[in-house]
Amino acid sequence: MRPFHLAFPVTDLDITRSFYVDVLQCNVGRSSDRWIDFDMFGHQVVAHLVDSNDHPSTNSVDGDEVPASHFGVILTIDQWNQLRDHLSNFNIEFIIKPKIRFKGEPGEQATMFFLDPSGNALEFKAFNDDKQVFAT
Repeated sequence: MRPFHLAFPVTDLDITRSFYVDVLQCNVGRSSDRWIDFDMFGHQVVAHLVDSNDHPSTNSVDGDEVPASHFGVILTIDQWNQLRDHLSNFNIEFIIKPKIRFKGEPGEQATMFFLDPSGNALEFKAFNDDKQVFAT
């Protein structure tokens, strides 16, 4: 599988760099005074400086109000558990606390949602069986 590329808006590059490096343990690639490339689990995500950032819309998914605009990575279950435990060291306030969604159904997954310092919603999820990623 090839890495994906995603660009997203942020309101402060220094705080963003600290969050993505220290909290999410991303490596930094190229950067300028207006953007930073991060290596997020082998994928290229790029923070672009903007004046404001607002993502108020949500959709109901399995009983949770999920931010309509969000991104993240599908991890192995071990990586997901390690990240969940690592985040507890940073007192992350979860939008949706770590949980199992669609329990006992097709697509069962571990998931968690939280915001970066600019208000971008991040979701990290994991499946016990990767064949369930697109299960219907």
